[in-house]
Amino acid sequence: MTTASTFATHARPGLPTTAVVEIVIPVYNEEEDLSESVHRLHAALSDTFPWASRITIADNASTDQTWAVAERLAAELPQVHAVHMDQKGRGRALKQVWLASDADVVAYMDVDLSTDLAALAPLVAPLISGHSDLAIGTRLTPASRVTRGALREFTSRCYNLILHGTLGARFSDAQCGFKAVRASVAQALLPVIEDTNWFFDTELLMLAQRSGLRIAEVPVQLGGRSPLER
Repeated sequence: MTTASTFATHARPGLPTTAVVEIVIPVYNEEEDLSESVHRLHAALSDTFPWASRITIADNASTDQTWAVAERLAAELPQVHAVHMDQKGRGRALKQVWLASDADVVAYMDVDLSTDLAALAPLVAPLISGHSDLAIGTRLTPASRVTRGALREFTSRCYNLILHGTLGARFSDAQCGFKAVRASVAQALLPVIEDTNWFFDTELLMLAQRSGLRIAEVPVQLGGRSPLER
């Protein structure tokens, strides 16, 4: 049995592990959608993504067959790894995998791949070039192309308005599940973050802002298949 500070891993043996970008997909009870999403992302990265990359599936104590699916994908696909933790929490999973990463840039995206994968290279590019320290997808700028339910749209905008009014946040979208960080920045900030669940993203961004770090925002499109996949 693993503990909160240890985890089980599975990677295809004999394959190179060096990656410029490590993309983490945190999952909890996603046995039905995980395989299709990882195959889609792996194909997009293999076809046109300009940097060496690794996909890491981070299983947050799933109670269904998610871990079995993750192990199978890691055995089947080059540069796909799987990590299992025995406690839930997206933030907990990201902290653990990102801190252990040897990549130059660490990123994450939601398992449903709801953000157009065409935005992935623009998300990572300013970090690799040294222009920015963190990069976030944003659904809340005029350049973003997003169709969501009225309640989700209202809740998201209200939450970000609260952050702006109470904490002085200068970024537009704290909770979009599409972010990347320079590894050196992650190593400095992650040990300070206390929340391991829903507020992880907000705490990460506020710490970065108050530290004077540069946060790039990339307008995203939700839904549909990106040009990378066509």
